[in-house]
Amino acid sequence: MASMKVKRDDTVVVLAGKFKGKTGRVLRVLRDDQKVVVERLNLVKRQVKPQAGRPGGTIEKEAPIHVSNVALWNAAESRSVKVGFRVLDDGRKVRVDKKTGQVLDQA
Repeated sequence: MASMKVKRDDTVVVLAGKFKGKTGRVLRVLRDDQKVVVERLNLVKRQVKPQAGRPGGTIEKEAPIHVSNVALWNAAESRSVKVGFRVLDDGRKVRVDKKTGQVLDQA
């Protein structure tokens, strides 16, 4: 399976659907399904039974969004980023902005 261009804690913008144009932080990456869960976006209501001190009732939680419907967000330039990969001289594979060539990974 190819590596995902979006990682946990990245800021992304939604490109399609009900929440188009909204930005949020990635909470989880579901690699097998090629989906991401974005904080406070794509909310759905679910009915839950009471368990271990938690009351039952209706809760809102985030549903996964397909990774093709989100793009990395560059807050400094207020634009979405197309992501590419580059291998550095020291052998590390890093994500880069295709437009500027700037390295996106901080590690």
